[in-house]
Amino acid sequence: MNIGFLGLGNMGGPMAQNLLKAGRSVLAFDLSAEAMATIEKAGGELASDPTELAKRELDIVFTMLPAAQHVRSVYLGENGLLAHGSPNTLFVDCSTIDPHTARDVAAQAQDKGITLIDAPVSGGTKGATEGTLTFMVGGPEEGFNKAKQALADMGKNIVHCGDTGNGQVAKVANNMLLAISMIGVAEAMNLGVALGMDAKTLAGIINTSSGRCWSSDTNNPYPGALEGVPASRGYTGGFGSALMLKDMGLAMEAAHQVEQPVILGAIAKQMYQQLCNLGHDKLDFSAIMKLYQQD
Repeated sequence: MNIGFLGLGNMGGPMAQNLLKAGRSVLAFDLSAEAMATIEKAGGELASDPTELAKRELDIVFTMLPAAQHVRSVYLGENGLLAHGSPNTLFVDCSTIDPHTARDVAAQAQDKGITLIDAPVSGGTKGATEGTLTFMVGGPEEGFNKAKQALADMGKNIVHCGDTGNGQVAKVANNMLLAISMIGVAEAMNLGVALGMDAKTLAGIINTSSGRCWSSDTNNPYPGALEGVPASRGYTGGFGSALMLKDMGLAMEAAHQVEQPVILGAIAKQMYQQLCNLGHDKLDFSAIMKLYQQD
């Protein structure tokens, strides 16, 4: 299977390397020379520009891009992937964007006889490196089946969510809940410690009781409550607060489009906006604890 990969950042780079480890032939491109050098060292071939990924008529081309405007530019521009793409190539966008954009770009691909499916991921940089990501895939069944084997080289949970854009729907809903739950755990942990509890003891109780969730047992936001998590190393090396704020913005936009109330989601977005405004945008999103522990 010959694969193209566009976007070799903190997520895309390790994902492309896992494809190489699985024995895939990978033609890659990124604007970063350092990222390109890393993938070449791992055994990948380098493309001279993004359009080469389309012109080669590869089996699958994956894209992992920062935001919706980048997805539109890469796919729909005059020299975009769709302008040079072939119906024989399956395009898989793993970016996290709003469902409307995913559906619009996929529809324009379909007009050209090209299949584009959305496959955003969950699992963070750790999951990308270890090949344990969850892929939430939206699009036609035949596209999902063609991509599934390559997706399995990069993740352990490959879920077909239904029609085009539904992968983004699943990602938006999940990350909105994640932000809300992280704030809840931070608030509860801070209260418990302020009332005299030891942080590790309290975390242990929560994690064997009804308050247990991923934000408490896997990425607890209270420093020292868990070993090896961002909170225990100055909130470094995790999912950035700026990225969570971006995802909350996507959730609010999607909710507005279908006129659905997202009361806690809106509050969570405001809190992450405040965290980023305080200069903590590059820290792991569990740093929301800082709003409860300001000097």
